[in-house]
Amino acid sequence: MSQKVLVTSGNKIAVASLSRPRFYQMAASLLNSFRYAWAGIVYAFQTQRNFRIHTAIGLSAIALSGLLKLPPVEVAVIVLTIGVVMGLELLNTALEAVVDLTVGKEYHDLARIAKDCAAGAVLLSAIAAVGVAMALLVPPLVYPLVGILW
Repeated sequence: MSQKVLVTSGNKIAVASLSRPRFYQMAASLLNSFRYAWAGIVYAFQTQRNFRIHTAIGLSAIALSGLLKLPPVEVAVIVLTIGVVMGLELLNTALEAVVDLTVGKEYHDLARIAKDCAAGAVLLSAIAAVGVAMALLVPPLVYPLVGILW
């Protein structure tokens, strides 16, 4: 695919054609953009154990929200929290791929720092998600049991 751009030189304006390699091309349509995004999610699910774990826990939390008949706002908070954790996991996967592409099989301290920081971001969001689950899911589970015991 080529793209036409205006090139200026002094008082002259010319149209030049730029050819970009395939991996630099923009998606031909919005539908293709969504296909590429979905392909990234599928790749992460197929190759990243932690992404599969986050998916399973997230779906469980949503199902439990429904069973407990949580208010819509609380369900929205849970869904947003799941989205943040999974989004950061996707960014972590992307960053690791870019770092690996850049440094290859060589060890580099900055590569380790980048990967560790990205993984740390996922860990912090997962810890926050546990806090959200404790605040929103545990009370409706525990209160009925406490009432039975007292």
